[in-house]
Amino acid sequence: MKDFPLRDLNPSQQEAVVYCEGPLLVLAGAGSGKTRVITYKYAYLTRAFGLSPSSIFTVTFTNKAADEMKERIFKICNGNWKNYWIGTFHSLCLRILRNHIEQIGYKRDFIIYDEDDQAAITKRILKEFNMHEALCKCIVSKISNLKSNLITSEQYASNIEGYEFEERLGRIYARYQNELRRYNALDFDDLILMAINLFNEKEDLLRRYAEQFRYILVDEFQDTNKSQYVLLRLLSKYHKKICVVGDDDQSIYKFRGANVHNILNFESDFPETKVVKLEQNYRSTKHIILASTAMISKNVVRKPKSLWTERDWGEKIFYCQLMNEEEEAKYIAKNIKELYLKGNYEYKDFAILYRLTLQARALEEALRMENIPYQVVSGVSFYHRKEIKDVISYMRLILNKEDNVSFLRIINIPARGIGSSAISKIELEAKKNMCSYYTTIKNMVKDENIQESLREKLRGFIELIEVLSKKEYKTASSMIKEILNSTGYLEEIEEDRIQNVLELLSSAEKLSVRDFLDKVSLISSVDTWESNRNYVSLLTLHAVKGLEFPVVFIAGCEEGILPYFKAKEDPLEIQEERRLFYVGMTRAKDMLFLTAAKNRKLYSKVQSQEPSNFIKDIPLEYCTCIRKDCPSFVAEKIEKDKPKIKPPFIIGCKVKHPVWGIGIVRDCSGEGEDLKVIVNFPGIGVKKLASKIANLERV
Repeated sequence: MKDFPLRDLNPSQQEAVVYCEGPLLVLAGAGSGKTRVITYKYAYLTRAFGLSPSSIFTVTFTNKAADEMKERIFKICNGNWKNYWIGTFHSLCLRILRNHIEQIGYKRDFIIYDEDDQAAITKRILKEFNMHEALCKCIVSKISNLKSNLITSEQYASNIEGYEFEERLGRIYARYQNELRRYNALDFDDLILMAINLFNEKEDLLRRYAEQFRYILVDEFQDTNKSQYVLLRLLSKYHKKICVVGDDDQSIYKFRGANVHNILNFESDFPETKVVKLEQNYRSTKHIILASTAMISKNVVRKPKSLWTERDWGEKIFYCQLMNEEEEAKYIAKNIKELYLKGNYEYKDFAILYRLTLQARALEEALRMENIPYQVVSGVSFYHRKEIKDVISYMRLILNKEDNVSFLRIINIPARGIGSSAISKIELEAKKNMCSYYTTIKNMVKDENIQESLREKLRGFIELIEVLSKKEYKTASSMIKEILNSTGYLEEIEEDRIQNVLELLSSAEKLSVRDFLDKVSLISSVDTWESNRNYVSLLTLHAVKGLEFPVVFIAGCEEGILPYFKAKEDPLEIQEERRLFYVGMTRAKDMLFLTAAKNRKLYSKVQSQEPSNFIKDIPLEYCTCIRKDCPSFVAEKIEKDKPKIKPPFIIGCKVKHPVWGIGIVRDCSGEGEDLKVIVNFPGIGVKKLASKIANLERV
């Protein structure tokens, strides 16, 4: 095709783009341009084959990735279509279910429960079963895993082999599903599970969608779980026109149900599959590529790839073992500050990665001590903040009076004097009469046996919800404004929380109420990460997938942390941990620092730590090893802790050099005759000077 820009692609990428005859597996190594292949292939399908956007089912894993993909596709295709199918598994299944879920017994206006909502339901069920609330996270995770493996509560109950915990889990799972059904609600896993149920029960509907989606494009295929893979096989059942792009070396979500064997077995599941390997890395230096490749090659179960790059060698990987986590954190912060002051990098160019969230405490403290701005990316999502969840819960209850989770959240927000004893009474009455909490309070206000003061408070809440329910809302923002005006919610919260609510209001301006609620239900913390802020990013290794940074630090490279101690007994888990380390290493573009502590406080106990065996799998010729766990380093630290003479220059002051003129001091180190000063001279650059010979004058 003459006008198609294949010249922008390397030979392997071109091969992947133009092959459209049957199943295609694109093994895309880290930083090899897999997103470019998907966007160009989409363009090729529409421009060369004449497929309409509505006939290409294009799926990835995060809303952020989906939005970036849409933007790139629209740009290369010079289009801004309305009827396209590009999104996450959950968002695309939601779209199908909104049109057809009544065929399997649900109403189309079902609500979606996020992790917080799931936890709220599960805690109530655990309370009823006299089980400890601390089990909630474990129970939610196990139910999610069962659903991702297409195991219903009935199937699970029929296969229990008499173990007490499994029997209780079976009862909780069944009760949990009954609660969701009663509220006309689905959780995340249900979105895919119900779409599969719909297609299995309605063959004509499956054929309709399979014929509509004449080509299927899948990004990050190595992260698919069983339910997602089954969905893809159903949709490609009749034509086998499916292209999956992924890297088995980057499969790191086994704990969420991801199955690396989906990509390893793709060729046997789809006979006549063509395999294309993308092995040219455009991201990292030679040292980083060769080191990470040598490390990951120790995994036994993998498809071999030979990554290479045209970039230069760059810096060797820095490995440093320190005395403890505090010294490790200081070492990282000091290096960030030094690299920043040299003027080559902004703070947003740095990422600190760690295996366990508890590692972040020491790192944050060290960054604060150096006055380095940072953001913890895997923190609380904007849409999971209390004030945001409160407003959204009002919206959901207005639409669905059966939503007990939203009811419990807002019944006393803003404060109405409806305390825990009143709520317990509501729960008891609801259970006795087998009805929703909202229906229960409507009955309670008519019951003269209920205390009049409580009836009055409940009556006020009912009137509020009924008035809000009768209004028509053209947009989600109009509903939010009405809620805020009617409840006086903004008068009850602090200024910073008010700003968050106003931001929510702004984001809801152009969306319908249903579309807005669907959107916020599917957003994760990574989707709301602000990559343009000039902050150092702190992330878990699981959260950094799909991102890249010029300079990366991986903290805690120790046995028991990376690899995690729970993986030690299982060879498959160790391979997963090795892939996790590989993902972290390959996020680095220019520089990679690996750090470890000789002693670390874990779970309130100081433990002696051994360096990670993964470090030992990196050839020495690619590393610069620094040891700061020896007595000389301790002595150096004591020396540094001595009272220091106040330096003649301070950060930010102006100085004059006899040759380079006026400059700004960016950093000072040492004292007396050993004083070193880093100065930024406009038009000249950043210079590191020995004060005693530089003849600097303070101006």
